Amino acid sequence: MQIISSKDNEIVKNIKKLKEKKYRDIQNEFIVEGIKMLEEAITEKAKIKLIVVCEECVNDGTISKELLYKIASYDCIYVTEKVFDVLSDVKSPQGILAVIEKKNTENQIDYSQDIIIALDDLQDPGNLGTILRTIDSSGLNQIILSKNSADSYNPKVVRSTMGAIFRINIIEVEDLAQTLKEIQKNNFEVVVTALDTNHSIYDIEYKNKVIVIGNEANGVSKEVQSLANKKVKIPMLGKTESLNASVAASIMIYEYVRGKVVGRK
Repeated sequence: MQIISSKDNEIVKNIKKLKEKKYRDIQNEFIVEGIKMLEEAITEKAKIKLIVVCEECVNDGTISKELLYKIASYDCIYVTEKVFDVLSDVKSPQGILAVIEKKNTENQIDYSQDIIIALDDLQDPGNLGTILRTIDSSGLNQIILSKNSADSYNPKVVRSTMGAIFRINIIEVEDLAQTLKEIQKNNFEVVVTALDTNHSIYDIEYKNKVIVIGNEANGVSKEVQSLANKKVKIPMLGKTESLNASVAASIMIYEYVRGKVVGRK
């Protein structure tokens, strides 16, 4: 078994480039790291291009024999701990990562879903990852991102999804307002969060709705607000005036879930 020990190895350098969005877009690939994420990728039949294994983590038992058996049928390379640390994006790496091909979706919106979540220039990777994970947990499987939103294949986003990245159809659009107009033509109403309304998130039916979550600092853009069929707010009894974007999204998504659960009884 050949073990790569040089940071200047061409394969190593190409993988390292995937830390940057530019190269993720060019190569249509991204990195997942850690035992759980790799197992999720295998389970979800993601297109695994290459698996990188840290030699020392095999020797010290960090990577189980069961996992090594699972990955034996994939293209794998082994590297020294020093080289792996160059590729890793976490403080305490588990010694295994994979290069995954992005899904080749046609950016088609699934109108059979009760609600659709759209993000209007959301910036924080952690927020995006949490929202993707929440969408997955609610039984939904798609999200619409404006072009200036955080990159959904950013390593922090990928880690935050805890595997949901493999199950969500991520639809990136150049013009969110125009996309929302098309969605409205398919009998969906646009719902935005706003402070200048007396309606709360408990006043709407979560059916045929596209819920827009805005930028962390500025909220939903004026252009998108002007398209809204409904404006709602999350009631707050304390002194805090606003919530974290991923918290706000989760509250609204789970109001939809609550309706589904109550409806089954």
